[in-house]
Order: sequence, then structure tokens, then C-alpha cells
Amino acid sequence: MKSILILTTLILIFSGCSHKNAFSNFEMTQKQELSASSLQNSKVKVGERVDGIFSAIYLNEVYPESFNQNEYFYIFYYLKENEKLEKPSSLNEAKLKLKLNGSLPIKVRELERENQFSNLIEVQNRWTQYYLVSFAKQDNNLSLVFENGQSSSDVLIYQKDEQ
Repeated sequence: MKSILILTTLILIFSGCSHKNAFSNFEMTQKQELSASSLQNSKVKVGERVDGIFSAIYLNEVYPESFNQNEYFYIFYYLKENEKLEKPSSLNEAKLKLKLNGSLPIKVRELERENQFSNLIEVQNRWTQYYLVSFAKQDNNLSLVFENGQSSSDVLIYQKDEQ
């Protein structure tokens, strides 16, 4: 009898402390909702072998008031070989390449793990590389590809809104 009373008391105490439920994890700001709809992922593969994961968020959709002069992407990737993305001056110069509609970026800036866009994604880790990348303004839909030597990601296609 004593153990039933103690067990019931403990259950009441612990159940009374729980104010959160599973739905509290689904509360998002408007920017987080826009980034979730813009986020695209792809495996970086050579044939059937996976070399890494590549993800991109089209910032022009998330922050149209700030990012509207060029095409801006928040890029984050993990590769088995820890390589940095840099702005190449020609297609043959860099091993890691990012192309938008076949064009190279005009600016590549490496970001810390915790940065101004960290709130747009749920997970940050020490083995992922984070970048802000800008390309020249494009008039049509956007095809983004990440290449690493002989491996590449699938083409990530972003539909531009008609202004």
C-alpha cells in the first residue's frame, strides 16, 4: 500500500511539471518557415558512392528586403575530405565549385558555425562548413550545383517569384 501511494505521488509530481508537449517544437518564426520551404539538400556522389551532403537556402526568398541586389544563398555542406569553398576566378582553378545557371559566384564568405543565419536551421555541428555565397542577378529560374572534383550534387532548382 505504501509503495502504491509513493508511486502515485511521484507520478503526480512529475506529470504536473510537464508544460511542454510535442507541438511546442513546431513553433516557428516567419523567417524559419520561409527558410524551411527554401531549404534543399542533396548528396554529393561519385557514381553510387556518397562523398558528402550539400544544403542551400535561397536567402532572397527569406530576406527579400536585405538580399535583393544579387542572388544570395546560405550554403552548408559536409564532405569526407574537409575542403574549403573559395571564390575561383576561373572554372579550372578550384577543386570545390559552386555554380548557379553555369556561372561562378561573385562572392564567397565563410561563416562561423554560429552566425546570423543559424536560426534558420535546426542543427549546427563542428564538421559542417557554412558559407554566404552571392551570384550575379539572374532573370530566370535558378539551378544550383555543387561540384567537388569528380563528384557533384544533384541540381537544386529554385523558382523565382515574378515581381
